[in-house]
Amino acid sequence: MEADILTMSLIVFGILFLTLSLGIWIGFALFIVGFVGMVLFSSLPAGSNLASSVWATIEKWEYVALPLFILMGEILFRSGISEKLFKALVPWLYRLPGGLLLMNIVSCTLFAAVSGSSAATTATVGRITLAELDKLGYDKRLAMGSLAGAGTLGFLIPPSLIMIVYAILAEVSIGKMFMAGILPGLLLAGVYSTYIIYRGIRNPEIAPRAQENYTWAERFTALKDLIPMALLIIMVLGSIYGGIATPTEAAALGVLGATLFSMINRRMNFKIMLECLTGAVKTNCMIMLIVMGAGYLARVMGFLGIPAAITSSIIGLDLSPYSLMLMLACVYIVLGCLLDGFSIVVMTLPIALPMVIAAGFDPIWFGIYLILMVEVSQITPPVGFNLFVIQGLTDEPIMNIAKYAFPFFFLMLFTTAILTIFPEIALYLPNLMVGK
Repeated sequence: MEADILTMSLIVFGILFLTLSLGIWIGFALFIVGFVGMVLFSSLPAGSNLASSVWATIEKWEYVALPLFILMGEILFRSGISEKLFKALVPWLYRLPGGLLLMNIVSCTLFAAVSGSSAATTATVGRITLAELDKLGYDKRLAMGSLAGAGTLGFLIPPSLIMIVYAILAEVSIGKMFMAGILPGLLLAGVYSTYIIYRGIRNPEIAPRAQENYTWAERFTALKDLIPMALLIIMVLGSIYGGIATPTEAAALGVLGATLFSMINRRMNFKIMLECLTGAVKTNCMIMLIVMGAGYLARVMGFLGIPAAITSSIIGLDLSPYSLMLMLACVYIVLGCLLDGFSIVVMTLPIALPMVIAAGFDPIWFGIYLILMVEVSQITPPVGFNLFVIQGLTDEPIMNIAKYAFPFFFLMLFTTAILTIFPEIALYLPNLMVGK
């Protein structure tokens, strides 16, 4: 029986890597692998199971929040919010060691709280900061590397698209997942900032000496440009945490707020709204195709007994909880070089989650751990999305950008280790919601 499971596993995963290597869209590749696996190794009808699996995957009401948060990010992408962020933060950051290189970290942290997407965060902030930092003579390697690392905060700081997908698949509260991401997100942003300040102290040449001299009055006046961002964060996250709105309703509020903000900025017209809607539809279709394909593949593997066999085999190794998480980290780093974040989550969750729960870890905590691992995949070649975004902004070779981002790869792993040793960092705020 074990030999049969091993043979099936090798064939299924072999077909998966073959389809991916042929350049087939990931969603379609997952459907193909599931269909072939069902035909080869099961007497159950592959077609009807595919249809029922797709329906069972997409009929969940919670998925309605996904296109709304994507649309909010698309509107903000074109709303001029990054320019206002830059103007508001310059007077506060320019004198610190590392200077305006900290702009990438702070701007990405703030924008992540309203975008939900790593790629959108990287692109929106990078459009302004990279050009300004280059014009001012800042070290381009650290500028690109810090943007690649900080852009991943779009997945960790709520509202996060990938958190919604994880919460639905793991059957945990979306609101608790959102709360769980706040402190780890701020911790990661703090680790990034500390590294840049350290580099600035060790090598002041990376940040040219500032010529401007802002008064305290000018600094506080500049903060008015952050008011729209703060109001949007309060509308979205405050309504969820206050029990006023569900995540889906909060996403609708976010779309309304982002639209009003862009109209006030005179950045909204029919053409721009059409571009926002088109971009949101394309992104949502891409994500849902992956989710549907992975849902079908997960059902097929469940019928074949592959997840249960892998889980029992790993549990049979009698690994300590920390050894298990270290092994999973290695697996996710390898997968991150081959797949995008959504594919990693939906493909591995049926196998990984039962093992993690059996080892005594909280599923909310594991969601944050998994998202950190997905963030690592955003800056690892050859399919690191953030690397492609920055390449599109700068025309820099992809491997150069990956090299610049390498220190932030280790900083993410360091933060993940801290979170593993001290899980309360992720669980403290969700535990406050008990009974709500």
